[in-house]
Amino acid sequence: MRSVGSHLIFELWGCDDSINSPEIVQQTLRELTEVAKARLLGLHLHPFSPQGVTGVAVISESHILIHTWPEIGYAAVDLFTCGEPVDPDAVVPVLKQRFNPTHVQVLQLFRGIAGD
Repeated sequence: MRSVGSHLIFELWGCDDSINSPEIVQQTLRELTEVAKARLLGLHLHPFSPQGVTGVAVISESHILIHTWPEIGYAAVDLFTCGEPVDPDAVVPVLKQRFNPTHVQVLQLFRGIAGD
């Protein structure tokens, strides 16, 4: 069985206030692009009022998304790449360094699975 891509989903709980910073979310998207060995095509951020940030990095391999809820210390991160799957062990240290979560849950889905 082969798939068209790997979709990593990171659930980050107990994050510090850095998840409310558009600058830190942007830096995190750039760093995640690097550890995923992806090519950045575009970046868009939207800060919400009174709090929260959504950011997306469009990469040649698909996308990386970060959505934050500072009021509950939660961040949702999706990293979808086609081709070689990204190792979650390369991504988690970046997320821990940037957002300082107390709990991280990682889910991995293989998208577009086709039988041989």
